[in-house]
Amino acid sequence: MNMIQLVPVTAENWEACCELTLTAEQQDFMEANVYSIAQAKFEPSLVLRAIIADETVVGFVMYNTELEELDGYWIYRIMIDQAQQGNGIGRLAMQAVIDEMRTLPAAKRIAVGYRPDNQAAHRLYASLGFIDHGDRFGREMEVRLEV
Repeated sequence: MNMIQLVPVTAENWEACCELTLTAEQQDFMEANVYSIAQAKFEPSLVLRAIIADETVVGFVMYNTELEELDGYWIYRIMIDQAQQGNGIGRLAMQAVIDEMRTLPAAKRIAVGYRPDNQAAHRLYASLGFIDHGDRFGREMEVRLEV
């Protein structure tokens, strides 16, 4: 797996985004994509992206375009369909999201929250340079990347 694309979620691909699934163990880690798509309808600062590999929707991303807590832009959701996990797609998608978010106005920090028991997320974010500064929001820990 060498190439992925981030494309806007549209009338043509939103249902494919909703059909993506996580493993049973991962389902408690994030909201369903259909919920995120509905949320973005009412919060215009949210950006939705489908992750495409080999012309197929294999994942989903949602991030904000307004500075929030910790003076950063937040990645709210990122997921890869369970059938596509373990192929490096998550890492490529995160790098593409970071590159896209770096172009936001006054971008200096990207933050992401995740459940402390989500070891796959922990390893991925640490490998990309995200650092845990001890911030916690509800059930989630937050890590951030200075850009």
